[in-house]
Amino acid sequence: MTDAPPDARPDARPDARFEDAAPGALRLMALDAEDLAVLSALVQDAVVQVGEVSWARQRRRLALLVNRVRREERTARPERVRSLLVVENATAVRAQGVDPQDRDTVLSILAMAFAGDTDGPGTLTLTLAGDGLVEVAVEALEVLLQDVTRPYRAVSGRLPRHPED
Repeated sequence: MTDAPPDARPDARPDARFEDAAPGALRLMALDAEDLAVLSALVQDAVVQVGEVSWARQRRRLALLVNRVRREERTARPERVRSLLVVENATAVRAQGVDPQDRDTVLSILAMAFAGDTDGPGTLTLTLAGDGLVEVAVEALEVLLQDVTRPYRAVSGRLPRHPED
């Protein structure tokens, strides 16, 4: 005997439970500027070593393994999580203020923005702290942000601060 109401179908999916909304790993994709604004907020203050940036020209993919601030869950102590930030449909990558040979240099992402056609080519710009930037020419905007580790306490124990302009 089951606790299902008499009119419930045996093949019906159960109702959502409160626990189903528990925080988990993010896996989000941006296909337009509005989506990208969400990803930009999530990767603000993410850090990445130059050696953890991969440009696969043949696959038309730029991938960064970033340590992002986990802002979607409020915790007593700030947390970070390692995430993949992947730009698909990339045709060219240009960096300013970044030495690709210095693989230990740590870059801090401030924002991401897209300039171009809504469903066509354009340029994705990653603005970095210290006046650096990475520009990615794309045939169409397709950016993936996927958490790949469990969250961990931020080593500094505090959130990054930005001086007021």
